[in-house]
Amino acid sequence: MEIVNYFKAKTIEEAYQKLNEDPSNLIIGGGAWLRLSSKIVNTAIDLEHVGLNQIKETKNSIEIDAYVTLREVEKNEALANLFSSIINKGISGIMGVALRNLVTVGGSIFGKYSFSDFITPLLAVNTEVEMYKAGRMALEDFLKLRTREKDILLKIIIKKEKVLGYYYKMKKTGLDFAVINVGVTKTNGYYKIVVGARPSLAAYATSAMEYINNQKVITPKVIEDTAQIVVEELKFGTNSKASKEYRIELTKVYVKRGLKEVTK
Repeated sequence: MEIVNYFKAKTIEEAYQKLNEDPSNLIIGGGAWLRLSSKIVNTAIDLEHVGLNQIKETKNSIEIDAYVTLREVEKNEALANLFSSIINKGISGIMGVALRNLVTVGGSIFGKYSFSDFITPLLAVNTEVEMYKAGRMALEDFLKLRTREKDILLKIIIKKEKVLGYYYKMKKTGLDFAVINVGVTKTNGYYKIVVGARPSLAAYATSAMEYINNQKVITPKVIEDTAQIVVEELKFGTNSKASKEYRIELTKVYVKRGLKEVTK
């Protein structure tokens, strides 16, 4: 990436105005993945001084500002005690501590990276995003947006619920990107199944979720059938990390393990 100008915003509105001055202007998060892009940016906008760096716990939710680092989220005790720690587990497998001290929540989500180990567990629980202009929406809806209108991600809001969760990331080495990652949760008897790094962006296995949530008793056959539906409905591909066939087999294994874990 080539950056022509660098701008440190003092307010969100100032950042928003600068962002929309030129189609090539861009908000910069932690900057970890800049080298993955070859685009030319007229003005890179820094949000460090606009106050988006807090984690707030309320009675019903945990709110995480966009400029909070993944390391800060990983160390947060409130999150560590929720959802069987699947969010913390997802983050702890991302490269090394030095990188997690750099990567921000906003950059990780707004980038919609297909290899993300953060989005998968967030989808598996009840997560919303708050945009400066568009307001609040479900994380799933945000990930589906294809609008050209520029906006700024302010925070994510994770609803506190009694969740049994499972998360697993398969990778070749400790510092590698995921070959596949899987999140499975059970909330008030309702199952969610999310698969990412297929190598596509994390997504719900909606048909599999509909099937298992309509079963009165979760038997080993139901779990086996659910895992098979997952790999039939989601798209898998081949890249330098793994083949399509390998990803399919891994997904079946970890979905079954996840379902067994949350139905204990």
